[in-house]
Amino acid sequence: MSNAKLVTIRPRDSIKLGSAFRVEFFRVSHSIPDAVGLAVHTPVGTILHTGDFKLDQTPVDGQVTDFARIAELGKKGVLVMLSDSTNVERPGYTFSERAVGDAFDEIFRNAESRIIVATFASNVHRIQQVINSAAKFGRKVAIVGRSMVNVANIAKEIGYLTVPDNIMIDIEEIGNYPHDRLTILTTGSQGEPMSALTRMAMSDHRKVEIVPGDTVVISAYPIPGNEKLVAKTINQLFQQGADVIYESINGIHVSGHASQEELKMMINLVKPKFFMPVHGEYRHLVKHANLASLLGIPHDHVFVSENGQVLEFTAKSGAVAGSVTAGRILVDGLGVGDVGNIVLRDRKQLSQDGILIIVVTINKEANLVVAGPDIVSRGFVYVRESEELMEEAKEKVKVVLDKCFEKKITDWSTIKSQVRDVLSKFLYDKTRRRPMIIPIIMEI
Repeated sequence: MSNAKLVTIRPRDSIKLGSAFRVEFFRVSHSIPDAVGLAVHTPVGTILHTGDFKLDQTPVDGQVTDFARIAELGKKGVLVMLSDSTNVERPGYTFSERAVGDAFDEIFRNAESRIIVATFASNVHRIQQVINSAAKFGRKVAIVGRSMVNVANIAKEIGYLTVPDNIMIDIEEIGNYPHDRLTILTTGSQGEPMSALTRMAMSDHRKVEIVPGDTVVISAYPIPGNEKLVAKTINQLFQQGADVIYESINGIHVSGHASQEELKMMINLVKPKFFMPVHGEYRHLVKHANLASLLGIPHDHVFVSENGQVLEFTAKSGAVAGSVTAGRILVDGLGVGDVGNIVLRDRKQLSQDGILIIVVTINKEANLVVAGPDIVSRGFVYVRESEELMEEAKEKVKVVLDKCFEKKITDWSTIKSQVRDVLSKFLYDKTRRRPMIIPIIMEI
């Protein structure tokens, strides 16, 4: 980033891009500080992107969504609106972040030993509320987890965290205080294998060991796909004797994304001509599109797009105008995007079933095997413990070669193919594995 020009922006600022575009920023509430939406002013109309948002009327930092500016933009006319779809399946309104503070107070009031709170490192407001509750009930706070430590230190430096004097301690000092006077803030709310909380649950953390009586609070919903990891961590914490409070128990986590009624309000404030749901899985986009149609946006003015689709708008029309390459780009060593499906398939096979190399030396003129066949195995079977299998495999190869000599087949690729086919079937019958088989034929 040494060559990058970083430009600090604030809500209501705008920047000019080229000769025709102006980007304006407006404040929205979210689970991280200083979240903003974008209004991109173009020659054919304004494109409004909400960013991640919810309509929190009592945010922890007091910075409410800029309803006035959003409504003003809507009154002037918005050509296209792109809106956060993450919570479209949830009816009603998303609770205010302040509600979590009340839940924390109740937990801190009743806990008789250490309290360990796991949450997203980026959720500065949640960190603030843990510190507030700890101060209220006379507890010290230690932070563990590199990302959590970094975010907390920076947030404190620039005034986003208000920390009472003498409340923060280093994780090395936790042995100097009784357990009922300690709070530990940690990463690992998603069950990440190398995170601090997961290592505590596995009794693998160098500085914190879970002891019976600890109260562990997982203040986050599992991101789709992480449910098993989170459940595994919770189970292991219970096995260590901890009392675990997690998302199914009300109040310890609220989402940073708008629910149905807030999504409706945003659409009604903006009143866009065209609508494009973004940020969510495909089912979320479809349900958000249906919501927009219920609010009066014509069905053919709503676009549910997939990654790579190009939408083209004029002042009066909008349509899908083609596609561009999109998706994962694989970086492998110095190569970017040069690892194709065939290479990935080979790597997958090697990782699952290993490799078997057959080396044989042939006198082509005499149709005679001079040396071998020798077999080298990696990741398939341990050769010293599978000598009988290896000997049988060698015999199979010899039979194939003899048949090829009898039929006077001299094409190396044909011989290799037949060796590979026979050996593959034999090894699968014997082991139910399919190693990668590479025949190497040398000629003298």
